Amino acid sequence: MHDKRNLEKKLFLRTLREAVSRAFSHGLLFSTILSLLLNTHFLSYYLAMTRTRTYDTNPEELYADGDVDEGIASTMTYLQTEGVLLRAEQNLLGEAFLVMASSAGVQQQQEVLLWLLEPLSKQWTQSEWQEAYLTDSTSLVRLCADTQFMWSVFHTVTFFEKALKRSGFRKGSMSSENSSKTNSPAEHPMVSHLSWMLPPLLKLLRAIHALWSPSVTQALPGEMRAAMLMSDVEKASLLGEGKTKLPKGALTFHDGSQFDISREAYSEPNEADIRNWLRGIRDSGYSILGLSATLGDSFFRCVDPHSVILALMENVQQMEFRHIKQLVHLALVPLVKFCPSDLWDAWLEKLLHPLFLHVWQALTSSWSSLLREGKAKVPDLHGVLAGSDLKVEVMEEKLLRDLTREICSLCSVLAAPGLNAAVPSLEQAGQVSQMDDSSVRDLAAFASTSMVGFVLNKKDLAIPILKICIEAFGWTDSEAMSKVTSLCGLVILLAISTDNVELREFVCKDLFSAIIQGLTLESNAIISAELVGLCREIFIYLSNRDPSPRQILLSLPCITLQDLLAFEEALSKTGSPKEQKQHMKSLLIMATGNKLKALATQKAVNVITNVTSK
Repeated sequence: MHDKRNLEKKLFLRTLREAVSRAFSHGLLFSTILSLLLNTHFLSYYLAMTRTRTYDTNPEELYADGDVDEGIASTMTYLQTEGVLLRAEQNLLGEAFLVMASSAGVQQQQEVLLWLLEPLSKQWTQSEWQEAYLTDSTSLVRLCADTQFMWSVFHTVTFFEKALKRSGFRKGSMSSENSSKTNSPAEHPMVSHLSWMLPPLLKLLRAIHALWSPSVTQALPGEMRAAMLMSDVEKASLLGEGKTKLPKGALTFHDGSQFDISREAYSEPNEADIRNWLRGIRDSGYSILGLSATLGDSFFRCVDPHSVILALMENVQQMEFRHIKQLVHLALVPLVKFCPSDLWDAWLEKLLHPLFLHVWQALTSSWSSLLREGKAKVPDLHGVLAGSDLKVEVMEEKLLRDLTREICSLCSVLAAPGLNAAVPSLEQAGQVSQMDDSSVRDLAAFASTSMVGFVLNKKDLAIPILKICIEAFGWTDSEAMSKVTSLCGLVILLAISTDNVELREFVCKDLFSAIIQGLTLESNAIISAELVGLCREIFIYLSNRDPSPRQILLSLPCITLQDLLAFEEALSKTGSPKEQKQHMKSLLIMATGNKLKALATQKAVNVITNVTSK
């Protein structure tokens, strides 16, 4: 009995200390923490529990009495009413209680979430503020002039994001009543809250995105236009310069930068406040969509895809590179990963097509400018700085590379094994390729079982994605290139496994040629083995069905027909992929007159991909 009580005491002190230390580390006044915690029934409840009752050492016991929640709620409400507790501070304490509840089981999580989120939902779902502030971008300007409500919206969105992150199931946290229902898993505790949060949030994101539309931007007040430009802190971050030290009560953005959350106490928002508000809503809004997508059916089957697509893609062509990067990383990657396959048509085609179409054009233009003129010319710095300043060039190149890598990461997600389990292995595909065309499958057969198969069956979607893959071989960024190769590998597999002539011609001509061209760049040395492997797969399994691989090899400057025949004979004498790759590498080096820098023998390869030779 004594040991059990000691364990309970340790558990209580640990959870209480976690709540206090988390709040205190964010700059919450110690007097506020004490007044909050000591005026609740927390301590009296604990004393009553240890004196009169015996419990198993289970975190659920800390939340077994509704009076605890009521005491905390009434105290927090009182302190906020008295002006002692700001919304930002309330959010920090709320997050601390979410941390404790996450160890207490599903039912307790749901109760704590209801207590924390119900007051927010009542305000968030009111039609009056949505009609006043979310009808168009002009009304959003009025919202930014209403300081108190502006920060109220901000803290509602950011706290909902934290609630999604802090909630869910952990190993060992499922109660016995839920863990016994193996055929009917417990619903995520945040599912019931998505229906009231998402509709206004999507309207808000749509209105923010519209601010960058030229027709809207030119009509905005000067302060709002200035707030839409990149801050000095963001510029310094791009340049790798030291971060500005801010107060402890600072909110951290997804890229690591911060701003002071105590700004809500000021009467008039300035340019920096509006900029941070826009950025915080955008980042947290994207994060909420991405985290919601991880809930699977509970999100995808209960949310209108049109409203999500409209909010995210209506003005994607006006987005700056850093905004698209955040959109892809926080929202689109999870949406692709967790979308049920029977909903790919409803969700992904219209979501991904406008993105890839715009990004392909934007990246092509910026990379062409960078490689020819040494200046990337990205939209993020328009109106901020001009001229040939070296710092501008460095920032532009950093923004370009960041977006390029994020888009290529999205391409690698499309090729993830879990989303393409139905695609045969290379060995299986190779066996099919030895048969006549009547033995291979139609490409449409993979549309519902393979994400890459789905993409390739949607021609309008496939074209910009495949063009990005082709052009990435000429961009001097090995990190981006390494992410694209997995998608290229699956495209090759499907070309081998199907009877689609158009796909086969693309792989044998465009892709094969682009890979060889990519080997001329020293920046691709780190992935040269993978690129040679792709060349081998195309030649071994497709050259008997399409003449392009042979024609491309024979077009290289230092090869003869006899060389090619000798190469084919060498391939026929070995079934070892490793030896075949070595034969392919030797042929490419010889055929190009040793011009493939990625294959050049070096004692030490040190490729710097963030600096472009001028």
